[in-house]
Amino acid sequence: MDLTYSPEERAFQVEVRTFLAEQLPADLSEKVRTGAELTKSDHDRWHAALNAKGWLATTWPRGFGGPGWTPVQRHIFEEECCRAFAPRIVPFGLHMLGPVLIEFGTPDQQQAYLPRILSGADWWCQGYSEPGAGSDLASLKTRAVRDGDSYVVNGQKTWTTLGQYANRIFCLVRTSAEGKPQQGISFLLVDLDTPGIEMRPIRLIEGGCEVNEVFFTDVRVPVTNLVGAENQGWTIAKFLLTHERTNIAGLGFSIQAFEQLRSFARRRRANGKRLVDDPLFAARLSEIEIDLEAMKITNLRMLAEARKTGAPGPESSMLKIKGTQIRQVLNDLARRALGPAAVPFPSEVLGGNAALVPPDQAMNAARYFNNRKLSIFGGSNEIQRNILAKAKLGL
Repeated sequence: MDLTYSPEERAFQVEVRTFLAEQLPADLSEKVRTGAELTKSDHDRWHAALNAKGWLATTWPRGFGGPGWTPVQRHIFEEECCRAFAPRIVPFGLHMLGPVLIEFGTPDQQQAYLPRILSGADWWCQGYSEPGAGSDLASLKTRAVRDGDSYVVNGQKTWTTLGQYANRIFCLVRTSAEGKPQQGISFLLVDLDTPGIEMRPIRLIEGGCEVNEVFFTDVRVPVTNLVGAENQGWTIAKFLLTHERTNIAGLGFSIQAFEQLRSFARRRRANGKRLVDDPLFAARLSEIEIDLEAMKITNLRMLAEARKTGAPGPESSMLKIKGTQIRQVLNDLARRALGPAAVPFPSEVLGGNAALVPPDQAMNAARYFNNRKLSIFGGSNEIQRNILAKAKLGL
């Protein structure tokens, strides 16, 4: 495949850069650059700016409100957003549920929910994992029992990212105990204001509370909120997870982190010389750069194939494995580069010496600890290797 941009694609790249220079709020960019926590209002501001431009739902067809971009245009947009330190687009409604509703939803569901995702009226979260069902998702136990025009839902979900901001959740629930575990799962849309739902925050190792556990006690959900057919949830879940894993791979975020680390290594001095001139450190940087270039090419190939099939294939598992490994290696190398200064809260630990830590590295240890999850969520990397062995190697 031709890996050089066409004149039209280079013009699009200039258009994206111009838009970011003019419309990306400086305070949001600075928050992303320094690793500060983004609030819901921060996300909402960027969401609204992209929606006004028509560049929000980058993977949706034009007929559903998307820009109708080619895979290369999406790649250019994501890369330029990361270079400009734009906030990450929250994926649950736009990159996960949206494609599911476009593929499996009824016209009524599409008309009811897709415009609200674009406008920001609905903030969705994901109800997949449970205390006993993470990578082995087919063992989930949250039940939905049909009662007239409703399902009655009982159970628990966990690791619900940004659920504290959400007003709706899409869930996998068990609607049958017959046959294989995968055959009795359905996909439900649930309003979080429904009686019987409780959301509790989970404090993470780096001190944040971005994930939650959700409890369902006799929650009544209209049957019209079932996506696809009853017991078709496993098929929908696999479709959604290919989109999620592609997003988790985080190529743009890795490129962003690599550029920050290389810039820091050019400024950082140890034993009278720049860190970037240390042979061992330079070799590790070069190894990461090579991996990133290989991943760029693989990502473009996968996106080109997705244009034909309508969804990412099992190659998304390969991207998820390699992408999360690269991000964790980058986090580790950045932490080592800072040495004792790699602390979550430098102002507390270093006292008056906090200024010695560059702003773009101040939350380095917090990022390191938080990103240990990357090789686990969305299906652990061990599970991804099993998927590849079966789907691509026939083992």
